Amino acid sequence: MLMEEAVSRGIVGSYFKKLNDNLSVDAAIVGGGPSGLVAAYYLAKAGKKVALFERKLAPGGGMWGGAMMFNQIVVQSEALSILDELGVKYTLMEDGSALADSVHATAALIYAATSAGATIFNCHSVEDVAVHGERMSGLVINWAPVMREKMHVDPLVVMARATLDGTGHDCEVARTLVRKNNIRLNTPSGEVMGERSMSASEGETTTVENTKEIYPGLFVSGMASNGVSGSFRMGPIFGGMLMSGKKAAELILESLSK
Repeated sequence: MLMEEAVSRGIVGSYFKKLNDNLSVDAAIVGGGPSGLVAAYYLAKAGKKVALFERKLAPGGGMWGGAMMFNQIVVQSEALSILDELGVKYTLMEDGSALADSVHATAALIYAATSAGATIFNCHSVEDVAVHGERMSGLVINWAPVMREKMHVDPLVVMARATLDGTGHDCEVARTLVRKNNIRLNTPSGEVMGERSMSASEGETTTVENTKEIYPGLFVSGMASNGVSGSFRMGPIFGGMLMSGKKAAELILESLSK
């Protein structure tokens, strides 16, 4: 067999085995930002089958770019134990918060999640959800370029015992669920309330507080949690994001154990 054929057969065969093995999972995560990656790490570490779907070529969300492409981020002292567990290097500031290189930190989160056993599918978009009875039961997925080009190509479905919306500011999974199914969420208004403007300290706190199950089978984390519940954004501060991902994993593990 020529090398060209061997390479193609190896990639195609192994990829479709990976996809086939993840058509039914314990937890499906939409969005590979910091909260989604941390949740994937803790869920996989607990022995659950986890698939993460990221629209872009590289997972990591807004963490890669730091602030205005100054590739440094701030993490509050409350979240440093997560950085320590994931092997992220940092420098302490006078107030006890940490400065970390955003590229190093993001790469460490991706490495930790995949090393724990989570499977990441990049270049995948979620175009719809699956619902059975009064519970969300999975994701309708397609290639991100298909969605971007608005091509008429039918999708596939991944069944999941629990789903995490980690899509950031847009809360895309929650919005799709509400728009297409006329249901009420576990939010003050029963709807996706939308993100408010910046209030860094309050936004950090509510990111964790709003991390919860908003509909049977659907959880939210990171900026999606604030977007769904109508709270504030906070900029290049990532402690709340990391703690939100860990809390989401804990809530999902509790749900899966029932």
